[in-house]
Amino acid sequence: MKEKFEVVFLEQAIEFIEKLDDKSRNKIFYNIDKAKLINDPKLFKKLKGEIWEFRTKFKGNQHRLFAFWDKTKSKETLVISTHGIIKKVSKVPKSEIEKAEKIRTKYFNL
Repeated sequence: MKEKFEVVFLEQAIEFIEKLDDKSRNKIFYNIDKAKLINDPKLFKKLKGEIWEFRTKFKGNQHRLFAFWDKTKSKETLVISTHGIIKKVSKVPKSEIEKAEKIRTKYFNL
């Protein structure tokens, strides 16, 4: 099976992942790898505008990595992961979506 996209992690996403325990980190990477192969909104879904999220539920926690598409490169489409959160409720805080939008704007203005 061919991967549909490549994922790049920005600094805040890397910092978030590095703070997690090994089992949580491994589950997140497993789900991201799976999302590259199949369309499953339980793993990767659009939130608002240009912002998407990688979703991982593990040990009662909902891990979310926010992302956006970069289709400007001539190679494969990239999904840029901006940052992550752990949440207990199903609703995504508006402030986190706005943070991802700001990171996206800054990324494209570099």
